[in-house]
Amino acid sequence: MNTYLHGLFLGAGLIIAIGAQNAHVLRMGLLRSHVGLTVATCIAIDMALIVLGVAGMGVLVQSSPLLLAGARWGGAAFLLWYGLRSWRALFTSGALHAKAGEQAMSARQAFAAVCALSLLNPHVYLDTVVLLGAVGGAQPDGQRLHFALGAMTASAVWFTLLGYGATRLSPLFARPVAWKCIDALTGCTMLALAVSVASGR
Repeated sequence: MNTYLHGLFLGAGLIIAIGAQNAHVLRMGLLRSHVGLTVATCIAIDMALIVLGVAGMGVLVQSSPLLLAGARWGGAAFLLWYGLRSWRALFTSGALHAKAGEQAMSARQAFAAVCALSLLNPHVYLDTVVLLGAVGGAQPDGQRLHFALGAMTASAVWFTLLGYGATRLSPLFARPVAWKCIDALTGCTMLALAVSVASGR
């Protein structure tokens, strides 16, 4: 139980921090657009990366400068594009209902978007594969599974609460000024992450 709780609290501490995944899940929840698909995909990706990290992939990633460099610059470019896209939306008029109409996407597009935001962001790998993997891999053989299950639980609970909790707040964003705040927050978050990733922090 102690190992499970260790994984749970460490996983929660890493996942709850503001990042590309969280900003996207919040946005989709507010738009009430493919919330279940978005949440389930984030959880599945996190769980897969946690398992890979605890199984030893974190050591492999750290030992490959080429892999780290590719993830770093590719992720920084994607985050920069997403941040600029959010800032552009900030200067266009529209409230939540207008955004929902303008940004309506198919299930395939929604799946591709959440996969890109999850898998093209190096911070996801650093948090789940490298950091959680290092701590989980250091556990005794019989306790690694409990640690991984704790971290997976944190991911499942957080993304579910964030995605479906945001749907409850959507009436507040029927005003243009409120949605502009979300665009501004998303843009700042993505641009800050892009700078952080590019600088290797």
